[in-house]
Amino acid sequence: MHYIFLFILLLHGMIHLMGFAKAFRYAEISELRLPVSRAWGSAWLVAALLFVASGMLFLVQREIWWVAAIPAVLLSQVLIFQFWRDAKFGSAVNVILLVAIVFAWAGWQFDSRLQQELRHFLAQQGPEVEQPLTADQLTGLPPIVQTWLKRSNSIGKPLVQVVKLRQEGRMRTAPDNRWMPFGAWQYVTVRQPGFFWVVEAQAAPGIRIAGRDMYEAGKGYMLIKALQLIPVADASGPHMDQGAMVRYLAEMIWYPGAALAEYIRWEAVDSLSARATMRYGRVEASGVFTFTPEGDPDRFEAMRYYDRKDGATLEKWLIRMDPDGFRDFNDIRLPARSTVSWDLKDGIFEWLELDITQLEYIKEGP
Repeated sequence: MHYIFLFILLLHGMIHLMGFAKAFRYAEISELRLPVSRAWGSAWLVAALLFVASGMLFLVQREIWWVAAIPAVLLSQVLIFQFWRDAKFGSAVNVILLVAIVFAWAGWQFDSRLQQELRHFLAQQGPEVEQPLTADQLTGLPPIVQTWLKRSNSIGKPLVQVVKLRQEGRMRTAPDNRWMPFGAWQYVTVRQPGFFWVVEAQAAPGIRIAGRDMYEAGKGYMLIKALQLIPVADASGPHMDQGAMVRYLAEMIWYPGAALAEYIRWEAVDSLSARATMRYGRVEASGVFTFTPEGDPDRFEAMRYYDRKDGATLEKWLIRMDPDGFRDFNDIRLPARSTVSWDLKDGIFEWLELDITQLEYIKEGP
């Protein structure tokens, strides 16, 4: 599809050379019956060069190809109006290119906004402190939580403050909706708890959904756009704050050292389960982690707000870890594959399957 678009872009530019060739008598152009002065011929040449420039940008730096395409389309349309009888059919191509320009500009603007937000998000964390997790620090935690931290090989490792990870998998927005493949990057901060999640999903052929889910300073924010232009969701408020906190709490399995954070309190439920309660700002949330006898995370359950047309309701939210999906990242044993579901009155709604394909602990932002 990209190469087809590039071909249209360059071909449209080459056609503009016909006006230049006729004006300077380089060729007889029977398709152009109206006389073309050298001034107008030069304008046809400039338009052609602008289209070629936008095509080259599309090849090497696709996100800003529209910078050259905007003046190319505008000048082209002026020329078409001037020579309407001969060139009117070029307007159809210009309309197609104009639509493409709008979506390309929207994508660039959306990505620029996210980059700016991410820089601000990471800047709030402060300098990294190289402090290792020691066995003595586990005192007072439920025994199964201590077993988990030892099993994950976190003892002796630095208490990481910033995590960057890559997720791939599939998701859906309703039980009867089709699954959408997705890829996402996520940054997590521990000292001041937060996450910044950027996702792209293929909703249908040619239709891409891009979104950002953020938890910062105790607040949750979600922004989702179709084709990076059409708003699908732009949510914040108390329900988002609680939901983002529950998510942060659950994803602690990917950065086990956060279990010792001062904003998290633990209590044993039974020999294999422990409740983690997180309080940050004015929001509090809790969930129950269940582990295998060996200490691997097996399941997480919490009450979280589920968005409905008539208003959000508290429902049971579940994460199940794949027992065969554990991998070592930075010499720490983590559950890489998991499934996320809602336990609703009319049945289990499994909506997310993900795989952690990359994970690194970083000291600086992107």
